[in-house]
Amino acid sequence: MTTKSAKDLVAAANRAVETLSAEEALKRLSQPDTVLVDVREGEEVAKSGKIAGAVHVPRGFLEFQADPASPTHKVELGRGKRLILYCGSGNRSALAAKALQEMGLGPVAHVAGGFPALEKAGGPVERT
Repeated sequence: MTTKSAKDLVAAANRAVETLSAEEALKRLSQPDTVLVDVREGEEVAKSGKIAGAVHVPRGFLEFQADPASPTHKVELGRGKRLILYCGSGNRSALAAKALQEMGLGPVAHVAGGFPALEKAGGPVERT
């Protein structure tokens, strides 16, 4: 069996899913069927806030909250939505986007550089 590192998995995910710049992601948010999804942990969101209007779903719960058959399903992640994911750097969101794509959801993309890139590009931050 071949062993793969986390770096290998992220690289494979980046080859399989669309990667957006922060600027492109922010432009796409004007489309009514587009949902921005923050997959960072709750502690990260509490510390730095999130992009205004983003749906927060921690990476560990994503597949369950995206699955329409799951009791914890979030309707914001429903089929037919354009999902744009971000995390703290772009690694977890790449893995998460690949998982959602494999579940048949989407179209799915993720943001290179994650939350810091979105904030730097002018994404409005809401603090909770």
